[in-house]
Amino acid sequence: MAAILPLVGLLAVLAGAPARPPAQAGLERPIRDVAQKLVGAALTSDHATLRLSQLCDGIGNRISGSESLDRAVAWAAAAMREDGLDVVRLQAAKVPRWVRGNEHAEMVEPRPSKLAMLGLGRSVGTPPGGITAEVVPVGSFAELDSLPAGAVRGRIVLYDVPFTRYGETVEYRWSGAARAAARGAVAALVRSVGPASLRSPHTGAMAPYADSLPRIPAAAVSIEDAAMMHRLYRRGVTVRVHLEMHARTLPDVISHNVIGEVRGRERPREVVVVGGHLDSWDVGQGAQDDGGGCVIAMEALRLMKQLGIKPRRTVRCVLWVNEEYGTAGAKAYADSLHGDGRLHVAAIESDNGVERPTGFDVAVYRAGTDSTDTLRTRRAVASLREIAPLLAGLGADRVGDGGGEADINALMRLGVPGLSLRTTMEHYFDWHHTEADMVDKVDPVELRKNVAALATIVYALAEMSGTLASSR
Repeated sequence: MAAILPLVGLLAVLAGAPARPPAQAGLERPIRDVAQKLVGAALTSDHATLRLSQLCDGIGNRISGSESLDRAVAWAAAAMREDGLDVVRLQAAKVPRWVRGNEHAEMVEPRPSKLAMLGLGRSVGTPPGGITAEVVPVGSFAELDSLPAGAVRGRIVLYDVPFTRYGETVEYRWSGAARAAARGAVAALVRSVGPASLRSPHTGAMAPYADSLPRIPAAAVSIEDAAMMHRLYRRGVTVRVHLEMHARTLPDVISHNVIGEVRGRERPREVVVVGGHLDSWDVGQGAQDDGGGCVIAMEALRLMKQLGIKPRRTVRCVLWVNEEYGTAGAKAYADSLHGDGRLHVAAIESDNGVERPTGFDVAVYRAGTDSTDTLRTRRAVASLREIAPLLAGLGADRVGDGGGEADINALMRLGVPGLSLRTTMEHYFDWHHTEADMVDKVDPVELRKNVAALATIVYALAEMSGTLASSR
């Protein structure tokens, strides 16, 4: 009851939202009443929390190609059928399969000390018996490049680079092994890409190996361990590490995107896509990344069926597989359109965790490119800002440009407007890709707000007479 009481006030705020519909956005009838029904149902239901527990507690983490991902696919399809969606189907996708195997790292000089580590996705394993070598810490690629020839040959490069922004710092995880191999290193260690740690290493994907360079193993180490080794090195102390990894890449296997639909009442061939990625890394439970995103997308459609809401266009929930390293599921979905995205009026992926929602960003690409179509993006932003007051009571009415996530990027290249649900992400990168990404990190009240925000915006996009980026 205590958790529900603050929501009563929030519903009262929504009841006072402007009654004038956002007519310029092309809505033919007021959606205020529908939005209130969706928000009210979302904020007073614990169904999303139940579903998240079923997925994350019941199935666990779900790396691409794993049996646990297969179980998650079956669970999601059964859940959508239970919700009474008009269409539920599986879409095959050939996905890569990387297996971590046993792994450990230990500083053996100047003293024995076990290191908190996680191998990086796609990494090769070490030779039998592992690798023992001196560690050369660097604070940037520029520092690595400035070292004398032979300075890291036969050694382990440690990138001790503090977190700034994810898109900036993740480059060391992505291409650090290749840069180290080019200088003759035998392995690469990367300070975890995150702002905080309790000796909790963050895994993630590294770039595919290039044929022109040696394939060296790569792993993330905790912030604390990276800093310790760097401090010792700066004091002139020799740091030696033993690294053993049994990682391997197995042949691709068939997995499936899970697709469910609420069919449109007037324009069923036109589609608003909403979803998240069902796969996760093989640590923790993948609750914030991206179990929560999947659950709130599923809830948006479930609530429409529960409330008898029939949008003008079809709303399609897609739970993609293999976002974390490869986006094979996203490619399979885009390929099924045969290069024609004209019937997709918008695509939304929720992949920023489910902390407090703040709003939506949108972008439209020039067809066939990853470059922004400035004029159409401005139109989309303007249209979305006319819908956004419906979300003011949730504090989720901020609208900006720059939308899009990995699984909808291929759709955006077809000219489909891409949206991202934005959250505060206050702690998201503390847990991202770690053993700590579990259901207890999800606040049930914030999860309900995410459901409310996403369901409202999806309905509005499916209901408007025009499209986000169309001419006025």
